[in-house]
Amino acid sequence: MMEMEYMREIPNNQMDRRPRKRPRISTWETPQSSKAQSGLYSGQEVGNITSFGPSRVHLEHPSHFVKGLVHKGSPPWRDDDKDGHYIFELGENLTPRYKILRKIGEGTFGQVLECWDRELREMVAIKIIRSIKKYRDAAMIEVDVLEQLGRHNKNGNGCVQIRNWFDYRNHICIVFEMLGPSLFDFLRKNNYRSFPVDLVREIGRQLLECVAFMHDLRLVHTDLKPENILFISSEYVKIPDNKGTLREGKRLPKSCAIKVIDFGSTAHGTQVHNYIVSTRHYRAPEVILGLGWSYPCDLWSIGCILAELCSGEAVFQTHENLEHLAMMERVLGPLPDNLLRRADSRHAEKYIRRGRLNWPEGATSRESIKAVLKLPRLQNLVMQHVDHSAGDLIDLLQRLLHYDPTQRMKAREALRHPFFARNRYRL
Repeated sequence: MMEMEYMREIPNNQMDRRPRKRPRISTWETPQSSKAQSGLYSGQEVGNITSFGPSRVHLEHPSHFVKGLVHKGSPPWRDDDKDGHYIFELGENLTPRYKILRKIGEGTFGQVLECWDRELREMVAIKIIRSIKKYRDAAMIEVDVLEQLGRHNKNGNGCVQIRNWFDYRNHICIVFEMLGPSLFDFLRKNNYRSFPVDLVREIGRQLLECVAFMHDLRLVHTDLKPENILFISSEYVKIPDNKGTLREGKRLPKSCAIKVIDFGSTAHGTQVHNYIVSTRHYRAPEVILGLGWSYPCDLWSIGCILAELCSGEAVFQTHENLEHLAMMERVLGPLPDNLLRRADSRHAEKYIRRGRLNWPEGATSRESIKAVLKLPRLQNLVMQHVDHSAGDLIDLLQRLLHYDPTQRMKAREALRHPFFARNRYRL
């Protein structure tokens, strides 16, 4: 049996050659030597983490990676683990073309490996999908979306670029350009301190341009969050703290260029959908209330992301629907009557009583009530962290976080907002 059943090469002219405190598992860690990373590895289900970390090797010396290696041949056949994850050893081949250097991400879908592409002589990130039918099917949908985005990539649209994909030992493998840390990883390394407002502006501009591009193609990402937005470069500078020391100083990226990843949940926006989408903290109210969703759910997620970058922490840190809706009301004001009346009774009967949110009566605990009460209003949240452009940013967030999806600001409309009229971010 041939190990590599099918390979699809992406045209070279589409390639980009540029070499909270809430508990989350992250993958941007201090690099270790390859000798320290030996043994067999397999992915574990640790949440929907797909962050691509920075390269731990020097691309200007590619011979370092291939010296003394056998360029042909594959490792011995190994059974997958009990969950269908591919088991590998660092330093071995993933097909004769790619050498595995380290694992840089993992999640329910499988795992992401940093590899050396011997043919193009560059670092790549390879997403290896679990050998289970539903994940393989989802991976093929992601490949279709990525190829569609690539075909229309004329001016650099902010979406990660697929290099190649293939089926290897019953695992769909998707090859991507290598990128830097995610926004969440950068926040975490910065001790969840807020980004400067000019950096928030530039990230927001690029994110909206990417989403506008997707919406023009009638695609809805559905899972926008800081973990799925990566800096192109991992380089940063450190600014001294108030005492003039660098040890506790704040990190700032040398480049604010970003790309969006993880299109495995992308949906077509030509119809209204009813199933649950988005990671909890970035989930729009129409999704929770069972009202059906489409393009506007992406704009709600962007509003949540920009508010998080502004403050350093996710605004809606919760894992329960009623508490989530109560947090929205605390930060943004009461949910409108027309939305509550239209709410799907199957989804909302536990949350709505006598035409209003069943809060605090329906709270699961006193701690839940306290968690809601400690949240500031949106205006106060922004003004605590922004010393200029606060008014424009507040207005933008209010329009992105509009409860009614039919009234929520669209991506191209948001790009024309006064908040984005100022000068571009510079260190």
